[in-house]
Amino acid sequence: MTPAETAIRARRKLTNKLIASHEAARLRPFLASDINLISGDGGLLVGIEAVLAAFEAQFRDASFVTYLRTTEAVRPDQEEARAAETGTWVATWRGSPTLTGIYLAVWKKVTGQWVIESELYVTLAAA
Repeated sequence: MTPAETAIRARRKLTNKLIASHEAARLRPFLASDINLISGDGGLLVGIEAVLAAFEAQFRDASFVTYLRTTEAVRPDQEEARAAETGTWVATWRGSPTLTGIYLAVWKKVTGQWVIESELYVTLAAA
């Protein structure tokens, strides 16, 4: 694996842990200030404050358990300044169907650290 792949996989694992522990504010260093996120239902969130507010709202929902993203591939550009991460995701709530799908995340290196520039989630099943 390239250094970019290793770093991005590690940062993804950390974001999964922070989401599982419902710590929205601690996600800030992983997100670009101008992030764009398309959620599994097609909604668009623009900017870090909108994304963090959406996480905070989810975390206030007593039935929300977690979002788990599982990286399948990381493909950096030649300069290792940007990278595409693809994988699967699972969203879990108590007493509700579990949602699953695929995602694409675009990472960029900012002052030596990888941050998420954009994410696209596609819901494929509810079980």
